[in-house]
Amino acid sequence: MGAWQERWLTFWKRWRARAEGTVEVQAEREIAHLLREQLRSERLRQERGERLDPPPLSEEDERLVRQIRRETDVRNRNNITRTQAYWEVYDRSRELHWALLAHMVSRNGGYQMTDLKGDLIARAMEAGEHERFFQFLERANRSIFGDAYPQLLLYEASRKQGRPLFHLLPCFAISRFMRIIWERYWAQGDEELLTIALVINEQNMVEQHVVQQERFKPVIESFEFQAQTYLNLTQVIFPYLTEENRTELAGCVVDTFLSLTERIDTGRRLYAILFGIAEVHAGVVRFAKRTPHTASRADYFRHLYTAERSQPCLLSERYDPRVEGDALRPGAKPIYSPSLWASWPDVPDRTGGSEADWCRSTAAVVQLFAARPSEAYNISELYMDNLKLVERAVAAESWIKADE
Repeated sequence: MGAWQERWLTFWKRWRARAEGTVEVQAEREIAHLLREQLRSERLRQERGERLDPPPLSEEDERLVRQIRRETDVRNRNNITRTQAYWEVYDRSRELHWALLAHMVSRNGGYQMTDLKGDLIARAMEAGEHERFFQFLERANRSIFGDAYPQLLLYEASRKQGRPLFHLLPCFAISRFMRIIWERYWAQGDEELLTIALVINEQNMVEQHVVQQERFKPVIESFEFQAQTYLNLTQVIFPYLTEENRTELAGCVVDTFLSLTERIDTGRRLYAILFGIAEVHAGVVRFAKRTPHTASRADYFRHLYTAERSQPCLLSERYDPRVEGDALRPGAKPIYSPSLWASWPDVPDRTGGSEADWCRSTAAVVQLFAARPSEAYNISELYMDNLKLVERAVAAESWIKADE
């Protein structure tokens, strides 16, 4: 997506939010002023030849920094450990709304990873594409966690010590944008503003460390990647348990992954659903508590999927659609959706990441507005329609290949 299209999207969504009365104007102006002053101060220091490194740390601070780095490395092992870490933070600190949002989005990341080895998506990919797609997803997940988790732990340490410790954020290469947000949150609160700011921050991280990286262009430009957008198959789902113990799906469709503005807007819409609709929030918490994340889609729909492979399956075999209505056809086998453990080994990230701050102006501040939850938040029916569409597409391709 071009720069002018991004600007137009930002302007349009901004105007629409103002019309709906969902913009926090005072916070926006305050944060923009603080960010502008910080950028000006850094520029002047650079012109004088001064280093911008953080000041020397006390022994206690150094010990805390080492501890947070160590725990972040351990929990950044794979999608399952990250997803669990997000939940544990939210369970300890319920004011950190972003941690629950991240937990549920991370579950979706796991589903996408295991789809690459399951009954459906795997059949539509050429040799080698599975690995490239996985590395793309893993890199995005890892980058977000490596940036956000130290922030969450530092906040919890601040609360434990009864004093703000956000002067340590530069030790983790955290953006100046988030340093201002955390200091404001500590002084004034506002969970919604903090959550939206973290969404903005992490999507800018993905833009810098993944989308704009040359090594991932083959994935982004591939037919399979583009087709998901055109067919509205890119859904972020939040399984939630009703009081009757029935699993429903809340969420929304991602219009296009390639637009930074759209990704931020998706996060904003998902947050509005998760914390703006009491039934969804309570049901998501029930689901998260009762359902350990394995990354198999059987975690939420056991009547359709299975994580167990009953017999070897050749992806070259013809595939016959198995879903009818909202259940399997009589006599049909469940769709194979493996766990992460059965799909992919842990991948140590040796590529490193740029520590350059993505925030070089006040432009991101205009994204600091909320959204109202969509009335069409329940996408269970849409999910089933799309699943059947994917089945038909996969079946058609498998039949063509079988006849070649």
